[in-house]
Amino acid sequence: MKRAMLILLILTLGMAFAQGEADYIGSKKCKICHNKAEKGSQFDKWSAGPHAKAYETLLTDASKAIAKKQGLKTAPENSPECLVCHVTGWGHSSGYQLTVDTADARAVKTNDDLKAVGCESCHGPGSLYKSKSKMTEITAGTLDGATLGLIEPNEANCVTCHNEKSPTYKPFKYADRVKEVSHDDPTY
Repeated sequence: MKRAMLILLILTLGMAFAQGEADYIGSKKCKICHNKAEKGSQFDKWSAGPHAKAYETLLTDASKAIAKKQGLKTAPENSPECLVCHVTGWGHSSGYQLTVDTADARAVKTNDDLKAVGCESCHGPGSLYKSKSKMTEITAGTLDGATLGLIEPNEANCVTCHNEKSPTYKPFKYADRVKEVSHDDPTY
C-alpha cells in the first residue's frame, strides 16, 4: 500500500511540474466530449465497468469485514489505505477529500464525482488538457498531452492498485484485464 501511495505521489508531482499544477475535475467533465456513440461512448463504457463502482464496494459488509481483518481503525470508506485505490486523486489537494465545505456546492459536486476510479485515475488530472482546443491539438499530434499532465495508461498505472498488497488481490494479467475496460475512440 505504501508503494502504491509513493508511486501516485511521484506521478502527481511529475504532472504538477509539467506545466503548472493540474487539478482533478471529475469524470462528468470528461463525459461532455467522451460520450458520443460515433466516438466510442467512453463514458458509458466506464460507467458500466468496475472502476465506476470502486468506491461503492467500500460500503459493503464484505469490505467492512476486510477492513476489520486488516486492523483498520476506521470504516473502509474513511480509510486512506482503501481510498488510495478506490477514489480519484486521493492525497492531492484537488482530489477526493473526506470532507468538503458543504456551503460550496461546486466543491461538493466535484468531490462526489471523484468517488470512483474515474477517468483521471488512469489519464491524470484533467484541468490542463480538458478543453476541446487542447484535445484537438493532442489528437492532431501538434501538442504532447504529457506536457499537460495527460497520461497514456499502461501496466505500471494499473499495478499501483492491482497488486499483491491489496487484500482482495487476484492474479493480474494486464493484457487480459485491459480488454475488460478498453474504451478506445474508433475515429483515431
